Amino acid sequence: MKPPIWARSQIRFGPARGRLHLIHHASFNTLEENIRAVQASEAAGADLVLLSYPPNFYPKNQNDIFEYTKAFCDATNLGIILFPVPLWGFERLHPAGMDPKIIDRMIKEIPNIVAIKAEAGMPLISGFAHMYNLYKDDVVVSMPLEDNALPLATLVPMKWMGTSNYEYFGPTLPKLFNLIQEGRTEEAFDLYWRIHPARLAHAAQSATTSGANFLHRMAWKYQGWLTGMNGGPLRAPTMRLNQKQMSALRQGLIQSGIEVTTDDDSQFFIGRNPE
Repeated sequence: MKPPIWARSQIRFGPARGRLHLIHHASFNTLEENIRAVQASEAAGADLVLLSYPPNFYPKNQNDIFEYTKAFCDATNLGIILFPVPLWGFERLHPAGMDPKIIDRMIKEIPNIVAIKAEAGMPLISGFAHMYNLYKDDVVVSMPLEDNALPLATLVPMKWMGTSNYEYFGPTLPKLFNLIQEGRTEEAFDLYWRIHPARLAHAAQSATTSGANFLHRMAWKYQGWLTGMNGGPLRAPTMRLNQKQMSALRQGLIQSGIEVTTDDDSQFFIGRNPE
């Protein structure tokens, strides 16, 4: 099967191969669509998969979650990032969304689960703490939210952060993460607080979509565009971004001392590399 355009596009970036690690987001409408998409992405050179659950997936019990997860994982050779988060609506089955007993079964019976993006109970850190205590020796346990992850990384050995919209902060978060890995904690916290205005601007923007159980991808793309990424249109349907939101996000970077584009905001909607 010929991969679709969105999967084939990465093949053009030959010089980045081996340096740029691509994570496929399995967030399509049905299990069947997700399997077709991940197989195309695997053929195109993706490295990992972040596993979501379709909006119309309404499991009756925890075993339904397990069966969906296993069916998807069995259809690809890629490593899977398991994603317990309050976006799926599983909390009616267990307060943590995914019952830790089911996660334990997944890790034992599904060999290509390699990491957990641990956001159960968000915005609390409880989901990360629980998963880290249980599975730190079996898989990579990630706290993706940089405001929590970076301070936590000074207390526990954190091998990896992901995935989130780190591009909003330009090159700052990799630098900050490396400082922590090198034990330069005071320098890390100096940098952490320096970029706090941008962090607060992001938090304020995120609050505008509370209750949607959906991330404002247009805003995230704009945040990346501010620090040099492509921007450009998203496929419909998409959330909309207004000038007040854009101005606040831009100002957050300026106040944090992060280099920001001087291009007019109108160029974001076209993109730097329009096709």
